[in-house]
Amino acid sequence: QVQLVESGGGLVQAGGSLRLSCAASGRTFGDFGMGWFRQAPGKEREFVAGITMIGGVTYYADAVKGRFTISRDSAQSTVYLQMNSLKPEDTAVYYCAEALGSPSPTARTYGYWGRGTQVTVSS
Repeated sequence: QVQLVESGGGLVQAGGSLRLSCAASGRTFGDFGMGWFRQAPGKEREFVAGITMIGGVTYYADAVKGRFTISRDSAQSTVYLQMNSLKPEDTAVYYCAEALGSPSPTARTYGYWGRGTQVTVSS
């Protein structure tokens, strides 16, 4: 059983930065992909970024490309999301998830989810 715990969310002004962390317990990361998703009030959960645990190949949603960076520390079983140049529209609950295979933009291809961390960007 994998448990994922997100941290690092908070309130930040537009243009600021936050770094989210996702720590896994229960077993070490295998060769499954990891992803970050977000869900704003009244909206569907959307893909933000993904990374393969072997090779570290990264994927980004167009809305965050160039501003967000996903990375992983396999030894620490932790995945990070560095968020720069934050905008009010980035406000959401951010979730990390472990993919059933390679990371993809589709939420149903992920088997384990954390409980999320709130990110609020003020204008």
